[in-house]
Amino acid sequence: MKNIYVLILATFMLFGAACNKSFLEVDPKALQIEENYYKNPQEAFNGLVAAYDPLSWEGVSQYANFVVFVAGADECYSGGGSSSDLPYLQALNNYSISPGIGPQLDFWKMYFVGVARSNTIINILNNKEISGLAGEVKARYIAEAKILRAYYYFSLVRLFRNIPFYTEPVTSEEIYNLEQVDPATVYAQVEKDLTEAIAEGSLPDKVDAATEGGRMTRGIAKALLGKVYLYEEKWPAAASVLAEVNGTPGSANDTYGYKLLDNFADIFNPEHLHSSESILEFNHTATASSGWGNTSKVEGLIATTMLGPRSYKGSVYVFGWGGCPIIPEFSQLMYSDPRYQATIADVDSLVGLGEATYAPGYLNTGKFVRKYAPLLAYRPTTGGPPPLNYPQNYIEIRLADTYLMEAEALLESGGSATRAGQLLNAVRARVGLPAVAATLENIYLERRKELATEGHRWFDLVRWGQAATVLAYKGFTAGKNEIFPIPLAEMNNTKLVQNPGY
Repeated sequence: MKNIYVLILATFMLFGAACNKSFLEVDPKALQIEENYYKNPQEAFNGLVAAYDPLSWEGVSQYANFVVFVAGADECYSGGGSSSDLPYLQALNNYSISPGIGPQLDFWKMYFVGVARSNTIINILNNKEISGLAGEVKARYIAEAKILRAYYYFSLVRLFRNIPFYTEPVTSEEIYNLEQVDPATVYAQVEKDLTEAIAEGSLPDKVDAATEGGRMTRGIAKALLGKVYLYEEKWPAAASVLAEVNGTPGSANDTYGYKLLDNFADIFNPEHLHSSESILEFNHTATASSGWGNTSKVEGLIATTMLGPRSYKGSVYVFGWGGCPIIPEFSQLMYSDPRYQATIADVDSLVGLGEATYAPGYLNTGKFVRKYAPLLAYRPTTGGPPPLNYPQNYIEIRLADTYLMEAEALLESGGSATRAGQLLNAVRARVGLPAVAATLENIYLERRKELATEGHRWFDLVRWGQAATVLAYKGFTAGKNEIFPIPLAEMNNTKLVQNPGY
């Protein structure tokens, strides 16, 4: 079987009618598909692929992806050509985000499309007899769709907190009457979906990256469940399930196939997609030859272009939009760390050596994000425009992340400080750093350095209750900016209530 994201290209036109729809719109074509489709195993698989599809979206009407949270944290500024360029980054960099300004509509749309498609395939497989679809295959599809629905709802509840909630397909008459629910209701469903998927015997522990890279596994479900428990501050439960993912610190976990890579920089190299360190990875490809237009149809990693220096010419990199120049204080923090060169692209040094030129943009510092930078060696050379077709994947969860999450949960729950230290120091040992004491402060600092510019820092600061202090200089307001506003476009003629402060 081909990589599942390649199959998205074959099924996109069938399900694409609803891609650009708001949460509060029901497409009659989509309803007709649901009623008349799913007659054979291939069509059932196509429905599952459609539920996977939003994972790789880089936005809907603009570009909303992990880069937004990099600009919102204390690692980078927004960048761009001017203070009005890349407005979805500016809104988080200076916390001018409002119901009508910011990236929230794109996140809202793509995650609710994911929920709707997951609901549809789960409902179909549970209630419709599909000739030729083996029982164990059907069970696996349902388990995968439940993990997808859990991911989409987890993403929505931690971004917006107060969201509508439904687990069955809804009609156009019903959707305008949906009300927001207590976040606990959403978290309970996320836990339920993940625990049921984990218990399903047809769900594989791991898959062959070359043939099924990107498909949901029991290992992914457990890592995601551990992360969910962490956000709920269910510390013992988080530590327990993450321990199953992590195994012996620093050694390979044969059950799920996870192991820290020896070379830190290899994690983000396009030649090491779906490595042993990668747990939840979102695939992108240059083979789709994506073109300008609806960004949800783009199959490359647009984030790569967002992070490149403007009008760049020279060795190593390719030009981009100048997004997320590194904040000098963060660069200084990282400078003596072995991960510095794999984390920060020192473009000004190349200019000083006469190896490059570029046009400094807004809030330029001369240093840019290296992990997902547009590299000359991997610049697309065929098909559509290169800015839309970079082949890097985005890694949402990786093993060093789950090591540090488990270590944090252990200390918060009064668990084994010895194991917490082993987990923390396995991450450090990989890059040649000496062992340190297992304290929460050391774990916080290690997360900041190890996971820098990967989109996790903003969420960490919020869940630790540190965002209002650390990000005060950017305009972060306590009691407001911990969550996004409900998009203005979603408020009309509905029962939705705006989030506090907006």
